[in-house]
Amino acid sequence: MSKRLNCFYREWTDNVIKTVLWDFDGVILDSMRVRDYGFRTIFQEFSKETVESFIRYHRYHGGLSRFHKIRYFFEEMLHQPIDEKRILLYADRFSDIMKEQLIDPAYLIGQSVAYIKKYYDLYRFHIVSGSEEKELNYLCRHLGIAHYFQTIQGSPTPKTELVRNLILSHGYDPDETILIGDSINDHDAARRNGIRFYGFNNDALKPDADYYIEDFKDLYLS
Repeated sequence: MSKRLNCFYREWTDNVIKTVLWDFDGVILDSMRVRDYGFRTIFQEFSKETVESFIRYHRYHGGLSRFHKIRYFFEEMLHQPIDEKRILLYADRFSDIMKEQLIDPAYLIGQSVAYIKKYYDLYRFHIVSGSEEKELNYLCRHLGIAHYFQTIQGSPTPKTELVRNLILSHGYDPDETILIGDSINDHDAARRNGIRFYGFNNDALKPDADYYIEDFKDLYLS
């Protein structure tokens, strides 16, 4: 056994990190520009100024679901009521755009995917995402990465609830579990479930993260 693999084995047996929960957008897939495009497209009938203000909200709250964001756009920005049926209509339009655009492997973030491929058999990997769950599984299958994860879960279930349910259903020890994410919502989901948060791809998270990943090649879980 190599020195590095032996180190991972000791970590496992010494009751350290055993489970890694991965955010998807911005951590595994560089999808932000495509998702910006998707929201601009489904909201193209509205004023550009309002839509661009929404895009800034969407980027800051990367971990929130599109269902929440669509409701926010109408109720908080346009001050218009919107029912669940209409939310689903907009969400379905958005999903069609994502399925068409994001199956290109060029959007995969090379360093994180290389890390996942190298160590998926040494840790329990799960995806917990703000992306819609059926779309998320579709993308992972078409991108050839689904088999690296024990589960792939997404919205409309809020991320905090996804993390809580996953820990409880699998009997995971929070002290042995981390969440890797790129948004304040990922940070909050980790904190509310008593697990460590590892930030990535967002310098604004550095002050609050338990650890900030500058490059996955330098990541040693402990």
